[in-house]
Amino acid sequence: MKMKFGLLLLVFFTLNLAFSQEKDEVLLKVDGEPIMTSEFLRVYNKNLDLVKDESQKDVDGYLKLFTEYQLKLKEARRLKLHEDAKYQREFLRYKNQLTKNYLSENKVTDALVKEAYDRGNLDINASHVLVRLDENATDTLNAYNKVLNLRERVLNEGFDAVKKEVHNGKTIFLEDLGYFSAFKMVYDFETAAYNTPKGEISMPFRTQFGYHVVKVNDKRPSRGTITAAHIMIALEQKDTLLDPEQRINDIYKKIQQGESFESLAKQFSDDKSSARNGGKLSPFKSGQLSSTEFEDQAFALKNDEDVSKPFKTEYGWHIVKRIDLKPIQTFEELKPTLESKVKRDSRSKLINAAMVNELKKRYDISYNEDAKGYFESILSNAYFTRSWKLPEEFEKDNVLFTINNKSFTYNDFGNHLLAAQRLYINKTMPFSSIVKTEFERFFESNILQYREENLEFENEEFANILAEYRDGLLLFDLMENEIWNKASKDSTGLEEYYKANKSKYQWGKRVEVLMASSANKNKLQEVLKMMKNDKSEEDIKAKLNTDSEKHIIFTKGVYDLSDSRLPIDFEAKEGLSKIYRHNDAFHVIDVKAVLPEGVKTLEEARGNVINDYQSELETNWIDGLYKRFSVEVNEKVLESVKTKIKNQ
Repeated sequence: MKMKFGLLLLVFFTLNLAFSQEKDEVLLKVDGEPIMTSEFLRVYNKNLDLVKDESQKDVDGYLKLFTEYQLKLKEARRLKLHEDAKYQREFLRYKNQLTKNYLSENKVTDALVKEAYDRGNLDINASHVLVRLDENATDTLNAYNKVLNLRERVLNEGFDAVKKEVHNGKTIFLEDLGYFSAFKMVYDFETAAYNTPKGEISMPFRTQFGYHVVKVNDKRPSRGTITAAHIMIALEQKDTLLDPEQRINDIYKKIQQGESFESLAKQFSDDKSSARNGGKLSPFKSGQLSSTEFEDQAFALKNDEDVSKPFKTEYGWHIVKRIDLKPIQTFEELKPTLESKVKRDSRSKLINAAMVNELKKRYDISYNEDAKGYFESILSNAYFTRSWKLPEEFEKDNVLFTINNKSFTYNDFGNHLLAAQRLYINKTMPFSSIVKTEFERFFESNILQYREENLEFENEEFANILAEYRDGLLLFDLMENEIWNKASKDSTGLEEYYKANKSKYQWGKRVEVLMASSANKNKLQEVLKMMKNDKSEEDIKAKLNTDSEKHIIFTKGVYDLSDSRLPIDFEAKEGLSKIYRHNDAFHVIDVKAVLPEGVKTLEEARGNVINDYQSELETNWIDGLYKRFSVEVNEKVLESVKTKIKNQ
């Protein structure tokens, strides 16, 4: 609803000034809490380009909006919405996500981003052999030898023959992977595939799934970004007599006869979001759409303006036209998107390792040199059956290591080892290997956690963004509880509002029609004569259309007079119309009924009524907030703010 979209703009109106270093004057007080001049100016300047309402660019108008935002936050805290468990979970989820963007080691990130860009320019078609192996297994020789043997067999016998014999889908996999590019596979697998020449099979390598070899069948340049248009006839039709396949074939014949693709899309395509633009779609790349068939058909077109034959997807029947094909974007254009993907991908392990090394240099860290030996001594074979427990005399208070002024104890690591037992069930390995591996995991986790906990104090940008989201999420919950839900669930209030304002909700004049369309005016004149003689739709199509040529297409339905399918100068009256030219075609319209203007019922106007009712509720609610909380504006300081804005 539009009220929610309005709030999304307000989310950016940050109220945090933790890092203001210049001495400010108090611009206003809300319920006694001072708001400083620099805070208001920062928010005003930051959001000026986002505000389309000219009244909000006026300082007084913007101050009113800013003040009401502050009032809403006061109310949210008065209602203790910030203590709600759902709110805290959502905020923590966002904080964790945002933190990842600030825990990166830039040099490593930049290298991985450039590598991902280079790989994104190349599509790889590959098959692989996988021998499954537990991620934490240390005895890997058997799996390695098995996959090495399968590699030799594939080289000598062929992939398909070996697959037929040994693939079981449980411990051994031989799979055709098709074409893929960067980020489609785990990083280690992707790296092996890109490093293997076309036509060759890699040596064995390990991922978290086990040991693989990858057979690279083909490498091709990226197909780039295509702009295309399409005409779609949905599989499900309100008109039960309309055959989608027959309809798309009729349209295709009209295209072959020289009729405009764009005009036919406007008139007949069931994809209304693109039909109004002549069927034009937003640019897309391989793998971006949910239909592989549609992508392959589009990219198979060799030249701009080429048109495909009709084809079927799970969404309907299509004809696609190529408008433009551009090669992959430049590195600078793609860099922000690639950075985000790199930080979410398995590549992030490399980034984390680099960041840990950086933090080791930044923080004051000390280790207890005796700790690892102690933990090796208290482990037992019960660890491999998940029945190991900390001994009664466990030295839980000893310090394991410190980061700055924060200590981590034996007890902390002991509990970590208890939880990690699940990873080692039915395994056998030296206790020293377990302690070494788990200590590294424990240390990395805690040094990154320490960085996260202190990020607001170390990074001003992070602190500001986090504060914006904290307040924006709180305000969203407040508005949902106080306005949106009330408006949609208060059936009595909604009905009363509708009755008092029903004159606002009117149907325009509509027509129920049967429309005949053709690019050939002479053919349509024949249609007009036949319709005047009460010939049926089927009789007309049988006479004027053939298997090789489709001159006439009929459309029926109820349309508002503003509908783009009706001619602009269309005269709404019952009976047969004259011949109109519209959307580069000719049309005769048989108006079965003219439906008059009138008041919509509450159900017909429900969406608009709810929006308007929300606006009224919010206005009254804000008036109440002004009465509940005091607002004091320092007029002298406000004049100074206006002067600063005028002169900047």
